[in-house]
Amino acid sequence: MSKWNFNDIVKWGPGRHEPGATIPESGTADDYETGGWRTDRPVRDQEKCNDCMICFFACPDSSILVNNGKLAEIDLKHCKGCGICAQVCPRDAIEMVNEIEAEKEEEEK
Repeated sequence: MSKWNFNDIVKWGPGRHEPGATIPESGTADDYETGGWRTDRPVRDQEKCNDCMICFFACPDSSILVNNGKLAEIDLKHCKGCGICAQVCPRDAIEMVNEIEAEKEEEEK
């Protein structure tokens, strides 16, 4: 039998699969900083924001962090810059800003 012959794979039991086919533990995005490929970042205008939390429910990356029922901050380590939060904000309190420009502004402060 060839090493790469998988014709009878449906008959294999757990002992026949190679260790590489094993997932030893569940994965989580918390373990990885995925915000590094972002081209635009969300910036919240605290004057306009009324903490309606629509952005929290819409964010696919759980990057809207909440404390005591209010938007505390945006987790830029995990935010991928999709802009959904800015699109759903009824008060236009979130603006998508070019990542490089935002970094320059932070350095100047």
